[in-house]
This record gives sequence, C-alpha cells and structure tokens, in this order.
Amino acid sequence: MLAYAPGATIGGKTVEAIAMLEGNAQASLAAWLATARNAVIFTGAGISTESGIPDFRSPGGIWSRHQPVMFDDFLRSEEARRAAWRLKLALDETLRDAEPNRGHRAVAELIRRGTAGEVITQNVDGLHQAAGVPDDRVIELHGNTTYAHCLDCGAHHDLAPIRAAFLRDETTPVCASCGGLVKTATISFGQPMPSGPMARAETASQSCDLFLVLGSSLVVQPAASFPLLAQDRGARLVIINRDPTPLDDAADLVLHEPIGDTLGAAVGVD
Repeated sequence: MLAYAPGATIGGKTVEAIAMLEGNAQASLAAWLATARNAVIFTGAGISTESGIPDFRSPGGIWSRHQPVMFDDFLRSEEARRAAWRLKLALDETLRDAEPNRGHRAVAELIRRGTAGEVITQNVDGLHQAAGVPDDRVIELHGNTTYAHCLDCGAHHDLAPIRAAFLRDETTPVCASCGGLVKTATISFGQPMPSGPMARAETASQSCDLFLVLGSSLVVQPAASFPLLAQDRGARLVIINRDPTPLDDAADLVLHEPIGDTLGAAVGVD
C-alpha cells in the first residue's frame, strides 16, 4: 500500500515526479490523491458491477430483459405506468442483495478525509450513501431508485406500501398530498435531466483540482462532458475503467483495472 504525505519529496524530487518518471500508474494515482485539495469523483455503472449489479446496458442487464418505459408514455398511459412499476420491481430484485464494495468504501474515505468534496454519480443504487458518503455530498444525475416521489408536488414516498399495493392488484400509486402521479425517483428515458444536480455537477467540475472517473464508459451525454470541463479548468483527469473510453487519450492517467482493488490500494482501504 502506497501512502504519501502532501508535498513529500524523495531525493529532492516530489513523489508525483518520481511516480511519473518511473511510469508507475498506481504510484501516480496515490500521489495525486495525496496532494489533491478539492477532488471530484465521478462514478458510473462499473463501480457497482463489483457489487454484483449488472450494467443495465450489458448482456444480462435489465435493458436486455425489459423494454424501458418512455417518460411521455408514463405520463399519459395507465398501462405504461404499470409496466414501469413492473420494471421497478425487477430492478429491486437485481439490487436487493447488493452491498457497497471496496471501491465505494474508498470513495467514502476520500470524502471523509476532505480530499474530495463531492461525488457525481450516474448510478441510482444508493450505494455511495450506504458506504458512508453523506447524502448532501452525492450528486445523483439519474436519480435514486430507493424511494419514489410525486411528479407534481415533489413529495417523498416510501416504496414499501407502493410495492405491497402493486403486488396485490397492480395498483399504481398517486400522491396522498395532491393526487399527482407518483414515480420512482429515477430519470426515465425521455425525461429531462434534473436541473439542480446538473448545475451542481457543473460547478463542482469547474472548481476541482482532480477529476477522478470510476467505472463510466463516458458515452452518455451531457454527463460525459464534465471530465473535459474539469480538465479545461486545470484539473488533472484520471480514469479507472475496465474498458477503454472515448476520453482515454485526453486523460492524464488511465488504468484499465478493477476499481475496488486499484482505488482501495491507493487510498489504503480494505
């Protein structure tokens, strides 16, 4: 396990310079994390696949087994709403036994230390919060599947009574406060991206000194634009992902390695 104090030197050279001279990507990662003052962590499906959650788009993922429900269809069709809640229950089966993995724990430790200020995530599974990241430090671009909300008044709705009613007779929920449609708090196909989280993510990307991508293919826009936005403002860009991404050539450091093992070793988290 590599651990460096900020500003440490060895033989008159900074640890960053030594790591780069040696061509040791793992050492570079550890050194840059040790000296970062305002890192942003950007996570995609790849960090959660290590918790046993299939990538939604991969073979065996939920979109290979269920047709997604478009947002406009959800609004205008009771049958589409039933299909959406059937999909939600299938997703719950996929997520039911998932627990935070070493990568999630390493991210939480970086937040705890103050190395990173915020986590921008494309995931909806809530595993960052389960690992100990405070809810107000997680920017969820695609929402959260652990609760539902009213599309009219925004009221929060627990899932347990919704699930029980739907399993009984496929009753779709309406808001007890205003009578509006209740939907799982995730962003559906065709639904506008949430303006608040998008604005927060843009601000965080513009002000960080290290932008760390974990497990994202970086092909889904507009979220995939944040790494380059950060780099344009002077941040280092590090990508840890199993497969190549369109931004590998632009990144300062790329590791095609397992996220949990790689980041866990750099941070010192089991």
